[in-house]
Amino acid sequence: MHYDVFNGDADGICALIQLRLHQSLTSELITGVKRDIQLLSKISVKPGDSLTVLDISFSKNSKFVSEFLNAGAAIFYVDHHQIGDLIAHPKLTTRINTDSAQCTSLLINDYLGGKYPLWAITAAFGDNVTQSAERLAAKLSLGEDKTNALKKLGIYINYNGYGDSVADLHFPPATLYREMAGFASPFDFMLGNPEIYDRLAQGYSQDMTQAEAITPEYLTEAIAVYILPEETWARRVSGVFGNLLMNQDPSKAYAVLSRNSAEDYQVSVRAPANAKGGADDFCARFETGGGRKLAAGINRLPKEQLTDFINRFTDFFR
Repeated sequence: MHYDVFNGDADGICALIQLRLHQSLTSELITGVKRDIQLLSKISVKPGDSLTVLDISFSKNSKFVSEFLNAGAAIFYVDHHQIGDLIAHPKLTTRINTDSAQCTSLLINDYLGGKYPLWAITAAFGDNVTQSAERLAAKLSLGEDKTNALKKLGIYINYNGYGDSVADLHFPPATLYREMAGFASPFDFMLGNPEIYDRLAQGYSQDMTQAEAITPEYLTEAIAVYILPEETWARRVSGVFGNLLMNQDPSKAYAVLSRNSAEDYQVSVRAPANAKGGADDFCARFETGGGRKLAAGINRLPKEQLTDFINRFTDFFR
């Protein structure tokens, strides 16, 4: 049995599309909402099984990686989040790079020798690795209109991954992957499956209009904290709203909080883009925190810790 394990955001989906366009495999898809990162906990492997693991933190899954390798499985692991202690094993192949200019789909693009760069550009825009996406688009001489089309698509796919559960999303990530995977390029997908594209575009526009009406709960020259209402749309925009704020003013750090089903907070953190990092280090100080240098999060922040969180956030990014 082969398992394709991937983050349910633009980066995870587009990385797998590239790999399966290159090499078609019959596999079981393992994915979930963007914050569902311990995806390997959903699998039981047998000797001879194989896994492709894309865009989930090695440090959050190393326990399962060790168990699977010891059980006789082979693993190909590609990611750009926190590594922790990397395991040396003959059946483990890794391509992990935590540089803030990287994302998993760009790593897959390099691995495949630039075979499907349009999907990599789409993912990089969705993951807010904008400069890398623009450089690759310029290298291909795409032009402004085509580049902007890929940017919009990447943002919409990424937006679809946010939520407390799959029920919050417009499309389950596995369904969205299957709808996109048959197309050789993102442009073919947008032309061949306009109903899905239009639904994502309309949902994004409606939800972001509501988010942009929210004012900061706490604001200084260095940081801004937004608390979104307890609504489904708010859980969907928590990450993409943080990206928008970060792009509008890259000198600030941002925290966007939304309520989850347990009535605690889910937190999206964006480090100042000008500082080139810090979000992962800050969020790792919390039990359910993690991520990457410019964009990270906390899956469960108990509501009684809100004041302490704001104080620590202010001190860290002062």
